[in-house]
Amino acid sequence: MQSYCMPANSLQKLNFAAMLIIQNAVTDPYFNLAAEEYLLKNFDEDIFTLWRNENAIIVGKHQNTLAEINLEYVEEHGVKVVRRLSGGGAVFHDLGNLNFTFISNARDRDDIKIDFRHYTQPILEVLRSLGVHAEFSGRNDLLIDGMKISGNAEHIYQQKKRTLHHGTLLFTSQIADLSAALKVNPLKFQDKAVKSVRSRVTNISSHLSEPLTVAEFYDLIIDYMARKYVDFKFYSYTDEDIQAITQLAAEKYRTWEWNFGYSPKYTFRKMMKTDGGTIETYLYVEKGIIEEAKFFGDFFNVKDKEDIEKALLKRRHSSDDIESVLNSFNIAEYFNNITRQELMEGMF
Repeated sequence: MQSYCMPANSLQKLNFAAMLIIQNAVTDPYFNLAAEEYLLKNFDEDIFTLWRNENAIIVGKHQNTLAEINLEYVEEHGVKVVRRLSGGGAVFHDLGNLNFTFISNARDRDDIKIDFRHYTQPILEVLRSLGVHAEFSGRNDLLIDGMKISGNAEHIYQQKKRTLHHGTLLFTSQIADLSAALKVNPLKFQDKAVKSVRSRVTNISSHLSEPLTVAEFYDLIIDYMARKYVDFKFYSYTDEDIQAITQLAAEKYRTWEWNFGYSPKYTFRKMMKTDGGTIETYLYVEKGIIEEAKFFGDFFNVKDKEDIEKALLKRRHSSDDIESVLNSFNIAEYFNNITRQELMEGMF
């Protein structure tokens, strides 16, 4: 492997208080999102950590999860869906994508603020040391030749005046999977949630003059950060850390209530054509719970559809809950020549 070290005089040393550098080999997205919150709230040092996730969609704190994901693709391919602490849009993670996290303390009362340029600057320096002309653009992106390689988000923990900044680095990510997992029909949902803005994306590896593996790129960033900060030490999670993070993941980041139920209220509409006629589904959902359900269309029926509409009330807008409701009815009696599966599809 060729060395890509920058000249020492080109490094602007940053003197942060007791910077911890954590190399995290865990690829479970529930654990890794919980780890960020744990580090933010339970440590006092500034922190830099680099990590990867297996296939996952990470949605912003203020987003309607179902409006951001291709649910059919996600379920078919076992893609995990996790809500993060920070705002912004949904992103796709796989093992070809690196995630970097800075956690820092405010130096004074006026120092705590959203500042994407500050935290992405070291990453830009690494890329430029590789001969890659990347630049900061817009509100929170890093681009190469106008194409996105990194999306960034921040969260302020007011209680301890600490800032969490994290970003993605598409290195050898599967772009086709990214597109498929996040492909959603925007006409289905009406809400006030923050919407993701899709951008043209590219992998960093496609712009290197000499090939690097994602593991080599990982090591290069860690080495660079260790040389950049004056006062740092490497830190590994203790058994106590792992136990606490695992517990937080189980109680929050693995739960439907956080990942889906935390979504703002929304109205869902979808129209389908079936052999039994046209059917339009209307759902009003608040905190992930169906508060109103209506079916419209030119279908025929023996029994009143209101039986099913009432049974759906107060149930979660999730495949498991809705399937459980529909399994208790003979669907053909309520929607002639329309299958249970078609009715299910009409609600997502």
